[in-house]
Amino acid sequence: MTKFRSDFLRTMHERGFIHQVSDESGLDDLLAKESVTAYIGFDPTAPSLHAGGLIQIMMLHWLQATGHQPISLMGGGTGMVGDPSFKEEARKLMTVETIEDNIASIKRVFTNYLDYDKGPKGGALMINNAEWLRGLNYLEFLRDVGRHFSVNRMLSFDSVKTRLEREQSLSFLEFNYMILQAYDFVELAKRYDVRLQMGGSDQWGNIVNGIDLGHRMGTQQLYALTSPLLTTASGAKMGKSVNGAVWLNADLLGPYEFWQYWRNTEDADVPRFLKLYTTLPMDEIARLSALAGSEINEVKKILATEITAMLHGRPAAEAAAETARKTFEEGGVAADLPSVEVPAGELEAGIGVLAAFAEKTGLVASNGEARRQIKSGGLKVNDATVTDDKAVLTARDLTPEGVIKLSFGKKKHVLLKPV
Repeated sequence: MTKFRSDFLRTMHERGFIHQVSDESGLDDLLAKESVTAYIGFDPTAPSLHAGGLIQIMMLHWLQATGHQPISLMGGGTGMVGDPSFKEEARKLMTVETIEDNIASIKRVFTNYLDYDKGPKGGALMINNAEWLRGLNYLEFLRDVGRHFSVNRMLSFDSVKTRLEREQSLSFLEFNYMILQAYDFVELAKRYDVRLQMGGSDQWGNIVNGIDLGHRMGTQQLYALTSPLLTTASGAKMGKSVNGAVWLNADLLGPYEFWQYWRNTEDADVPRFLKLYTTLPMDEIARLSALAGSEINEVKKILATEITAMLHGRPAAEAAAETARKTFEEGGVAADLPSVEVPAGELEAGIGVLAAFAEKTGLVASNGEARRQIKSGGLKVNDATVTDDKAVLTARDLTPEGVIKLSFGKKKHVLLKPV
């Protein structure tokens, strides 16, 4: 089915969000005739989500933009177990305090994409499944909920089967996760009239379990919609960079570094990412996607600025773009570049150039790597190529701005700031 009547599914389809839908025509009819409440669950495994989860946040954004009510479900309960889906080993167990701290940190991102104050029905909700999971009576839960699950069927799901085929341990704790997630769907249906659960394609089995459990426990008809698990054109996992995770929280990754991640998008990914991660109109995306040659670099700047503006605000995005322009086009020193503070006394005594690039800033992995890059002309100090691996940086190398600019290639820059 490609001609959807509902604005939401039509938007999902034309922008490339749809991987699987449990009942396309039924869900389309429901979305076309009434405001529907839907949710996506986010387990607080770290203090921030990363760019790999941005596609799910954008699904919630478009759900609200087309007149429906989104719920961002925080896994304060399920986070105590950990989702085993397609993982090679069990997640490390977290304390309740760590989970709560992570949730508080993660929450800050959602207000940039969802309106939590928009009317009694349309306003987004943020709910913690600890409300109903942490107080469960185990025996009652086994009797009332566990009896509806077939172990044979649970073993058939790819997320479990793959783990077992690799002869990797799957604990009883993790095996319970899919039951808890299914129960979340039923509780949300009863408490908030939720009809739809969305997520990545790796969650399909868990979501369908929830639909089946809802049917057995007397809810209205429930629906599932999953998005494709994305990789870049070269096969790299979304949300990962050579420097690690591309975090959404500004205290873990600044706006400039976030902007740079998207500016470095591969040419083949630009049209797809414009559809998935920006709110630009489709006709404008078509125009931009038709550009080629050197113009594609300008499109990448637009892509990076639009995505960064949604997360960090338009001023921060434009400042990041201007920082990049000054850095790359003018060879200047921009204040918004990532920086590392060093004691002024240490700089006065002198910092070896190898240590500056490896130990102080992490621009390269080791002193040996720094030495190899110097031989090939890959490292610069204040835009001047480093030729001596025994060189020492001192206060004499400070620019008029009071920093030392270290560069690895054309795109990686860090400022040393004496304090």
